[in-house]
Amino acid sequence: MTKSSRRQFVTATLSCSGLSSPIAARASGLSPDERSGFRYCLNTATISGYRLNLADQIEVAAKAGYQAIEPWLSSIHEYGDGKTSLADLRKRIADGGLTVESAIAFPEWIVEDPGRRAKGLEQVRRDMEVVAQIGGKRIAMPPAGVKDENGIALSRIAERYRAVLELGDQTGVVPELEFWGSSPCLSRLSQAAYAALEASHSKACVLADVFHLYKGGSGFEGLRLLSGQAIQVIHLNDYPGNPPRARIGDRDRVYPGDGVAPLIQILSDLRRVAPGVVLSLELFNPAYWKGDPLDTARTGLAKMKAAASRTAGMEHGR
Repeated sequence: MTKSSRRQFVTATLSCSGLSSPIAARASGLSPDERSGFRYCLNTATISGYRLNLADQIEVAAKAGYQAIEPWLSSIHEYGDGKTSLADLRKRIADGGLTVESAIAFPEWIVEDPGRRAKGLEQVRRDMEVVAQIGGKRIAMPPAGVKDENGIALSRIAERYRAVLELGDQTGVVPELEFWGSSPCLSRLSQAAYAALEASHSKACVLADVFHLYKGGSGFEGLRLLSGQAIQVIHLNDYPGNPPRARIGDRDRVYPGDGVAPLIQILSDLRRVAPGVVLSLELFNPAYWKGDPLDTARTGLAKMKAAASRTAGMEHGR
């Protein structure tokens, strides 16, 4: 299938399949922000440079005013290896008024090597079981471990994602198909959407990221073809005009509104097709890892809400 015909197929299928319906069902315990319609989450990468343990990260998220937290599995494993249990962690999160809308892991579920892939699927199961024990709902499934495997067909990615979704059925945790802008096999929203459709599973969904949409050249218009089922969480951030796309990296991400991303368009489209979508702040900028981590978290939340408020204000002014 050519790039052009594949794009036409994805567009047509999304429109006809129900993935473009703005009234698709969404299961979540969070209440959307009354004005913006969004819910706000802290991806702990944003404060990772402070080297806080998970308990302190939870405290920062709660004090800063977030509704949810998106922890990394490495931090959860470190916490669980100590004297405290995952049940204690689940209580700590709930006591902070937070939910675990997603979690970040890097199992090699997608690679071509059968042995590595089998080990990756075992890691997926273990990670999902851990996420379930702390009350988590979803887990990211990025194209981890793929370096030079340009030949992975989208049909094979779909089959492998289906296998991960079936593990999710067993554990009660939904795997989100995440694309990375620099990935040699899964770098664009259209590829992730195609693979999610071809997986033919009721819980298939994609995990988008403003930075990766830009880095991989997807653009942002494709978001309006999705739905509340197809996109439940998006990593929110911004990027500067320089360095250029070819050289820009994760460390260059900036607070929402401090870069050149068309956030008003992005958030307006998301409000329309995926009301209540979770905005999870994910940054890796070392310039923000100074001073008080609580200030960093609060600044990020304030800037997310400001962007959402501007979006709502422009829509109401039409």
